[in-house]
Amino acid sequence: MKFLSTLLLALFGNFAQAQDWRTADRSSAGIAPSPQDEKRAVVQIYAARTVGWKGHFGVHTWIAIKEKDADFYETFQVIGYRARRGLDVVVVQESIPDGRWFGAMPELLRDLRGPGAESAIPKIREAAKSYPYQKDYRVWPGPNSNSFVSYIIRRTPEIGVELPANAVGKDWINKGSLFGVSETRTGFQFSVFGLLGFTLGLGDGIEVNILGMSLGVDFFRPALKLPMVGRIGFQDKPL
Repeated sequence: MKFLSTLLLALFGNFAQAQDWRTADRSSAGIAPSPQDEKRAVVQIYAARTVGWKGHFGVHTWIAIKEKDADFYETFQVIGYRARRGLDVVVVQESIPDGRWFGAMPELLRDLRGPGAESAIPKIREAAKSYPYQKDYRVWPGPNSNSFVSYIIRRTPEIGVELPANAVGKDWINKGSLFGVSETRTGFQFSVFGLLGFTLGLGDGIEVNILGMSLGVDFFRPALKLPMVGRIGFQDKPL
């Protein structure tokens, strides 16, 4: 029964965003430390259910950083609707790090602080600049917001964790490459434009992707990785 309740909550528990997106709650979820209290550098990765019907299938992910001694956060993410306006979809700006995603409560996937975060921040900035789809966005199978965050994770060893199975688009590798390093950088991945493939790695476990839907098992931090649901089990952590 506990497993069933967890499954139902994962599928349907975050759909407060059925409200008008223009008036939806974007306030802080109270997860990130205050810059006034935390002087160390901070890197955090968040995921929240996407807006509307797409939220039944997947999440939107983003990265928040704070430089050492800085009194503000910056967020790194891809905003899809900007592509329709001919604008760059990659948005880097001073912002609330843990804001609700149009009403959906964010989940903290990685919290890195101190010297590790200091080392990671320049790599995150460089990866965001080199992302090859600055003006392109496709909900399925990618490249999308999750493809962007995955691109950065693969180039920032300090992060060391993977995106959840319901981060649709995470399996779009680089410029549509067939092979690549896994997100935890402890294995490898084969993917055909994010539609079909598999991942095998010490930190990733085994994961199969069929039509953008991922299913797998993490052995290092025991957990099931389920399409539409995400991760059920122990929270992912670096090796």
